[in-house]
Amino acid sequence: MIRSVLIVDDSRLARMMVAGLIAERWPTARMRETESAEQALVAVAQEAPDLIILDHSMPGAAGLDAVEKLRASAPRAQIALVTANIQNTTRRRAADAGCHFVAKPVTAEKIDKLLADLGAGP
Repeated sequence: MIRSVLIVDDSRLARMMVAGLIAERWPTARMRETESAEQALVAVAQEAPDLIILDHSMPGAAGLDAVEKLRASAPRAQIALVTANIQNTTRRRAADAGCHFVAKPVTAEKIDKLLADLGAGP
């Protein structure tokens, strides 16, 4: 069961959309948001979430570059990489890092598939 979600994206609108889609499926889940990988590392050190939804292309550290450090702080967290970069190279890097892959734009159907893949459907 997913009780807490950390949404990491430099776009406030993207964070709001993902949070809204998750909240529709899990109204009791605690949502936290950060706008950078660096802020995500601080947030995860304070409280490890069950699920981290992580944008890849952000100023500063890219999402995939932060995965190893996020896992060190939150080893049980599932991580989903969200990106408009759907090249096979990016998909492979996400898979190699143990991340689920969600192509932007994020839709209800893509969130439902992610949750099903996590075994945590609503």
